[in-house]
Amino acid sequence: MSTIVTDRKRPNGQPKEEQSKFFKWWMSSLIVLFLIGGYFILERLIVGLTTTNLSSITPWGAWIAFYIFFVGLSAGSFLLSTMIFVFGMKRYDKVGKMALFTAIVCMIIALTFVLMDLGRPERAFSALIHWNVTSILAWEMRFYVIYITLLVVELYIAMREDLVRLTMVNSIKGKIARLLTFKYSTINEYTKKRDERWMKILGIIGIPLAILGVHGGTGAIFAVVSARPAWNSGIFPIIFVVSAMVSGTGLLLAIYIIRNKVMRKPIDQEMVVGLAKMMIAFLFIDLLLQFYDYLVGLYSLADSHLSSLQTMMRSSYSWSFWGIQIFLGSIVPIFLVFYKKTSKNITALLFAAIFVVIGIVGVRFNIVVPSQIVPIMEGMPTGDYYPTFKEWMVSIGIVSMGLLIFTLGDQLLPLGHEKQN
Repeated sequence: MSTIVTDRKRPNGQPKEEQSKFFKWWMSSLIVLFLIGGYFILERLIVGLTTTNLSSITPWGAWIAFYIFFVGLSAGSFLLSTMIFVFGMKRYDKVGKMALFTAIVCMIIALTFVLMDLGRPERAFSALIHWNVTSILAWEMRFYVIYITLLVVELYIAMREDLVRLTMVNSIKGKIARLLTFKYSTINEYTKKRDERWMKILGIIGIPLAILGVHGGTGAIFAVVSARPAWNSGIFPIIFVVSAMVSGTGLLLAIYIIRNKVMRKPIDQEMVVGLAKMMIAFLFIDLLLQFYDYLVGLYSLADSHLSSLQTMMRSSYSWSFWGIQIFLGSIVPIFLVFYKKTSKNITALLFAAIFVVIGIVGVRFNIVVPSQIVPIMEGMPTGDYYPTFKEWMVSIGIVSMGLLIFTLGDQLLPLGHEKQN
């Protein structure tokens, strides 16, 4: 039996008023941040990359780090949904539809970051139109299109039963449901079994697509760069996939707890504890793979490997590795999940999930930046990169856009587990 945690009862009407105030504050803040960030986005599109600290020595920076981070969040969220819809792990059913919608929103954010990084963003579809079969990037774009299409279709099927119920409700949700459903849509045993069958089929198709094509393929974009020894490893795409599972599980755990706390809805403590332990299990595997990747580079005694490791762990960039990736993103969450006094505490597990997600941001930054600081050849200048204020503002604008899309989707679509009468 699952343990359900509820908030203390409050006076009638007060929770709705609090929710309404919080929603208005939340939406207003996001709109303001998006408008401010939008100004810098427009400036970047008009002026070009001169607003950044990117150069021919360090052509990839914070935007690429955020790109691979959000692709990982998407792939991880989707793979978690397959545990529910493909492998029948119904204990996590409460986050199934939310996982699919999160995966879609994260891909929108990720591709927007790539668009900002392109020197000529108007040529974004060139690799899609002109297919070079030897280009991993060209393959990736096609995988992304198929993946996003699959996510949209799967989410629609997952929501269909609730959408049909909502068509009878006289509200904005009901209007959207009537717009999204066919005139003669019905719910019966046949349609339920049909939808479950299609969810399983699409999930099975999506597993290799997400692992090999989407996030494994994103890791391959780095792994094939032989000029950067720190990236040029067959284990690199695997690390990307495992990190995706870590961050995707952490993100969904955090969203579920925050959403239910804000909406004064009961929290399934057993499911939260299970997701937290799953998140840490993925984290242990991720740390093990990273350890062996670093160990092989260290034992090679190659100057390029040693210089990359030194830049990441013993330079002015080491704060990201030791502070964000190791301490905040690994040690603290492991302690919170396994320490007896916090292992079943909802708030503590929420912080563990948030710290894990932040830690994976550090991992992505450590993958992208320190490796480019080391000169490719002896005699070449050493790289130096820190994001400018304008780069940060563009990033805030893009993330705010994604949060706006997610918040509106959560308000207008039946993403929760609760059934409508």
